[in-house]
Amino acid sequence: MRTELASEPGDADRPNEDFAGVGLPASGQGGSVVVLDGVTPPRTGTGCLHSVPWFTARLGGALTELTVSLPDIPLVDALSHAIARTSEAHAATCDLSHPRTPQATVVVTRWNPDTVEYLVLSDSALLLESPDGVVTPVLDDRLALLPRSALATDALVDSTLRNMEGGFFTAAADPSVAARAVTGTVPRERVRALAALTDGAARWVDRFGEGDWTDCFRLVRKEGPQALVDRVRTLERSDSAATFLGRSKRHDDATVAFVEF
Repeated sequence: MRTELASEPGDADRPNEDFAGVGLPASGQGGSVVVLDGVTPPRTGTGCLHSVPWFTARLGGALTELTVSLPDIPLVDALSHAIARTSEAHAATCDLSHPRTPQATVVVTRWNPDTVEYLVLSDSALLLESPDGVVTPVLDDRLALLPRSALATDALVDSTLRNMEGGFFTAAADPSVAARAVTGTVPRERVRALAALTDGAARWVDRFGEGDWTDCFRLVRKEGPQALVDRVRTLERSDSAATFLGRSKRHDDATVAFVEF
């Protein structure tokens, strides 16, 4: 099995808010990958004493452990338990009802000799490659489908769309949000390799249009996750007029996890 990870902050002066973890149980009969993209907080605050990296480290660590130690529970339940565990760690000191309480997008996949399970929540991406080279993207596109006018300001998003019906969902403080994720299971024999990407790395496809998801996957397979991150950074630096990025931050945290069975 080949496993590679690359994760790089968008700004060297700020901590990386992403998380990536690989769990390989001692039995050697399976494993899991967890990738989180922490949501950068607004300047107005989050109602929480803790940073986004604090949150993603705890949520990602809990989720990695649970997907390995409890291999028989569904991924939705694993995420729900991980959110509950993380919330309990700071419920006594922080306002977890705040709409911008620390939160993250989630990609988790777990495999055993028979199946590959997956869960995607919000705008990170999972790519599954079949033995014949067909790449299938697994996406939660609710945020992408919202009209741009609905996303005009943080206040508008927080009051009408964030973790609300008709909007989009992230892993924050409510364990029940796990049931909102895109989930599925495919036979292990139909997956040769997979890649999980935060949206900072997925920009190569959905912002800069350098290729489709199949091209992206082939780049990661051939040159490794760091090569994709490096190419995104080059494209970001060249977009001085914000032609492709628009109002988005010029450099975003970028994480790629690759597994080849």
